Amino acid sequence: MTSPLPENISQRWPNLTIRPMQSGDLEAVAKLLATGIEVQGPSIRSEKTAIDIREQFPQLRRFYWLLKFLSWFPNPWEHLLCVYVAESAGEIKGLIQIAPFNRAHSTWRVERVILDPTAELLGLGSALVRSCLETIRSARMWLLEVNVNDRDGLALYRHNGFQPLAHLTYWALSPDVLVKQAMREPDLPNLLPVSNADAFSLCHLDTAAMPPLVRQVFDRHIHDFQTSLMRSLLEGIFDSLSQTEVVSGYVFEPQRQAAIGYFQMRLCRNGAFAHNAQLTVHPAYTWLYPELLSQMARIAQDFPPAPLHLASADYQPEREEYLEQIGAEPTERTMLMSRSVWHKLRESKSALETLQLSEMLPGFQPSRKPVPSRISWLGPNPLTPLPKSGQVPDGNPELKERPTEDPSQFQGEPPSDSYPQNGHSC
Repeated sequence: MTSPLPENISQRWPNLTIRPMQSGDLEAVAKLLATGIEVQGPSIRSEKTAIDIREQFPQLRRFYWLLKFLSWFPNPWEHLLCVYVAESAGEIKGLIQIAPFNRAHSTWRVERVILDPTAELLGLGSALVRSCLETIRSARMWLLEVNVNDRDGLALYRHNGFQPLAHLTYWALSPDVLVKQAMREPDLPNLLPVSNADAFSLCHLDTAAMPPLVRQVFDRHIHDFQTSLMRSLLEGIFDSLSQTEVVSGYVFEPQRQAAIGYFQMRLCRNGAFAHNAQLTVHPAYTWLYPELLSQMARIAQDFPPAPLHLASADYQPEREEYLEQIGAEPTERTMLMSRSVWHKLRESKSALETLQLSEMLPGFQPSRKPVPSRISWLGPNPLTPLPKSGQVPDGNPELKERPTEDPSQFQGEPPSDSYPQNGHSC
């Protein structure tokens, strides 16, 4: 894949090309990951939609051909490794990793942008971002996260049309905080396991828990909360390789017949890294935060001690207030940014343009010139007096040569174009 580059970049690197990552690029990518500058933040979803090339690069090199094979045909992990590199004179100067955000692939996410320290961030970064915007034709919206203190990253994405959507805060619950929360007995009488039959309720909960603008950008539907058999098998393989386990549940309201709370935890079996959690609570049932967090802390006690990472948005003030109350520490503050994409459609001729109107119009013309009748002009204003015999109104040269007619030659009723004595027209 090649794309037009900014003028300053094309002058500095005249041979710069942007293309998908290949197996021969793994060594250069490893060097870039070690020394490059990253202008991208963490992921807001616990669902694994893309492999983390920075943290899981050893596994990536080991299973690269398997991941490449999965990208050749439609499957749940088709875009698990979607990386494009910027190459100039045989050297990798930068890379960008992207992934679909929803199952319909209408919204895509920029996972990370990593550039060589000697490269120009605004120019080369813009070339990588714009190439993806032009290449992924199914994307109507794009999402990304950047640290609020990263001025270079904010300038890069604003330069390419991204606008702020929400502010996110990432929290870390230490093992001691989890132990205190686990000592509390949660009051959740209607806590149920998640299955595909609950997709409609979970989709309705997800829709109600976010503002309309965020809901429009995320563009999630019922099938985003369903899991196919193939996806279940692939996720099971991934969990076994990464030593993780996924636990989820939701709270059902029997009176309203709706889900009012949902959580999903990706737990580490060996304690090598932190647990990750996703939490959704209906805005009308914020009292569920203490209950659900106690339930999540109890589940984490069955695994080796590790902190629990959780995210909150600026439109969830009750969650942030409770996390501060129980002693959770904010680890990072990011800005969620979005951008819409409108691809130019190919112009096609309409059906009317394809008709040969120049050949059809002569068929509607009269075959001979029409003969003018006596009533070929409008009479004078009925409120003005009629002209005397032998005179015509001014301004009508065609009537000046009309002969004067003798009224005595008409017998019986007057002709249709004559005027009565009172001066009014018929």
